[in-house]
Amino acid sequence: MSADLSPIDKAKFAAAKRATDFVEDGMRVGLGTGSTAAWLVKCLGELVREEGLKITGVPTSSRTAALARDVGIPVISLDEAKWLDLTIDGADEYDGNLNLIKGGGGALLQEKIVATASDQMVVIADVGKQVDTLGAFPLPVEVIPFGWQTTKVLVEETLIGLDVLGRTASIRMNGDHPYVTDEGNYILDLHLRRIGNPRQLSLVLNQIPGVVENGLFIDICDAVVIGYGDGRVELRNINDGTIEESQIDFLEGENLFSDLSD
Repeated sequence: MSADLSPIDKAKFAAAKRATDFVEDGMRVGLGTGSTAAWLVKCLGELVREEGLKITGVPTSSRTAALARDVGIPVISLDEAKWLDLTIDGADEYDGNLNLIKGGGGALLQEKIVATASDQMVVIADVGKQVDTLGAFPLPVEVIPFGWQTTKVLVEETLIGLDVLGRTASIRMNGDHPYVTDEGNYILDLHLRRIGNPRQLSLVLNQIPGVVENGLFIDICDAVVIGYGDGRVELRNINDGTIEESQIDFLEGENLFSDLSD
């Protein structure tokens, strides 16, 4: 089964598998959204079913909640949990300071709320998500539907005075209609190419009327688990500055490989 996976899928699986080492019995765990996070949910589900791991999941989207239930992970809301021990999620980009761009899957608002309500946030990603400077991936900005075109103009005008290379925004579409988030909002994707000062940009964007939240995660991530297509895994911890390397073996007939390939 594993031979049918692409190198990218193997890298995502390796990162997700290694990240399960952070999870302990009794934890309340934030479950991210996206293809890499889906591998994590499957890995945790296998531990719940086959090894008796006892955890409670707080999903960051309706689709993550559905997957978690499918694989046997008990799910509660953040309001019920109140505070989390750990959140594990993917990223669209990360830099050397573990600043992130997230929101490619459309769940940035819930992802940021859950991540900041956690004692620790761990990002899982393939090595292709690593960048020297954020911005090649379009930056998602969640906006309310009312007056979104005005909000778009205000965002583009604001970008003129900031340290970015591109200054255009586009509404994310779902077929012929704007994409709608779980919170009923729209997403503007900012095509910036390079973000010179992510902290400043994040603060300024959130001051614009109509903007709910942006996809820059600054000083939130504690560690990143980087997967490679050959099963190698690198763990970088921003708090103590350590880098650990390990190897994940791909087993033929692995249950996870039979029905998930994002």
